[in-house]
Amino acid sequence: MNSLKDEIDAIITARAVPYHKVSLVLALILAVLFTVIYSNNYIEEAGVAVIDLDNSRFSREFTELLDTSPYINIKNVYYTPQKPDELMYHDEHVAVIYIPNEFEKRRYNKTPNNIGVFYDNTNAAQLANLREALNEITGEANAEIGAEEVQKLGLNSVQVQSVMQNITLKERLLFNPLDAHSNSSTFGFLFFFGSMFLVFATIGMVPRLKLERKWEPELRGNALGLMVRTVPYVFCYSVSMLMGLAVTKLIGDLTFAGNLLLLLLVIVLLGFAVALMAVFIGWGSANPGVASSRMIFFIPGGFILGGASGPMNVLPLWVQFVSNVFPLVWGYRLLRDVLLRGASFTACAGEILEFIVYIGVVAALITLRFYHEAKKQAAA
Repeated sequence: MNSLKDEIDAIITARAVPYHKVSLVLALILAVLFTVIYSNNYIEEAGVAVIDLDNSRFSREFTELLDTSPYINIKNVYYTPQKPDELMYHDEHVAVIYIPNEFEKRRYNKTPNNIGVFYDNTNAAQLANLREALNEITGEANAEIGAEEVQKLGLNSVQVQSVMQNITLKERLLFNPLDAHSNSSTFGFLFFFGSMFLVFATIGMVPRLKLERKWEPELRGNALGLMVRTVPYVFCYSVSMLMGLAVTKLIGDLTFAGNLLLLLLVIVLLGFAVALMAVFIGWGSANPGVASSRMIFFIPGGFILGGASGPMNVLPLWVQFVSNVFPLVWGYRLLRDVLLRGASFTACAGEILEFIVYIGVVAALITLRFYHEAKKQAAA
């Protein structure tokens, strides 16, 4: 009983973690935060591209009918042939609808009308409402066509079928047709836990240097010297992530459709982004142990909001915008493009440049804080 009383006294007097306060506040914050983040309940207006090779009145009316659905947002319409997989780079579209030539002609000739639908299946959860909406809209369009013709005499069985089911969706799942967990959960957790342990290794760097009495000599150098200290950690991180992907490919169903050197570049950039962010966030901690607890500020958020644990499209637009503060969000987005979708360097160049700018901003923050402390030490 004395042990129990002592522990309760430690919690109340803050000699230990004040868990009676932390638990209540954390539960309240998490309940409110995730209720707001997932307030849409479903994917609202999933981004869809239409390749309309017919460019007829009927094809345009059908496209407008698709856009009326709350689950579909026709973001772009193309009237020339396009590669469906490239339209899905950078998570731009979750589906591409291919309307063939003579779409209107077949409608009035009462001959079968096939529409191609290409889905981005890197996350199957993002497709459920969209596929249901497409089937419903196709059924409505067929009913409207059939109402005009079905009562007319002289139709053979093929014509009746073509009237009542004139428009047929021909689906194709891209990038992960078997819904393999290697391309979703396994891939996501690999980089989540790998990044977490990279943070544990680097977030206490500045507090460790202070405890080792190496911080003052470090301040007499330059900020680049501090950032160079992350290189061996990023090297180990890059090698381990490549090894993890190789094992997942060997014993699982991981899709590797991209260029190995481009994949390595993305992993290295992600490693530096995570390591530099960790150094900056753990800077003012009293010791490396306290610094490690700050990992929760930016690694779990990147996993939750980066599309590894669920579809990005279910999140409100403002959450998708704010999520770019987390390095894992950038990493997951680029890794999906390069690893699963097979995007080339040219296709990814813009986003890679933006990611480098992001890393540069974090490096600039480290530089400013470094020289601020160096100035304080010189003044002292």
